[in-house]
Amino acid sequence: MSDMYSGSDLSSASASEKAEAAELQRMVAVEQQKAQFHAQVHTFTDVCWDKCIDKPSSKLDSRAETCLVNCVERFIDTTLTITNRFTTLVQKGGMH
Repeated sequence: MSDMYSGSDLSSASASEKAEAAELQRMVAVEQQKAQFHAQVHTFTDVCWDKCIDKPSSKLDSRAETCLVNCVERFIDTTLTITNRFTTLVQKGGMH
């Protein structure tokens, strides 16, 4: 099997090598999405825990649970709004 990274062009790679490269790219993208998701969960946890939990105990009271749910929902809403706005701006910028 030839080394497709030793200065040779990807266009000279076999179909099998191209398929392997595409699969590797897909796997890297999936892992990046997982890492981004985990980072977002940690952010939710940090922000909402600090906001909603006065003192840790063995179980959540209804006020803390409601606060956590609302906090995470607002965080998600805000993230989606910012993401959608950014996407709109990028699309408008790409049309000119």
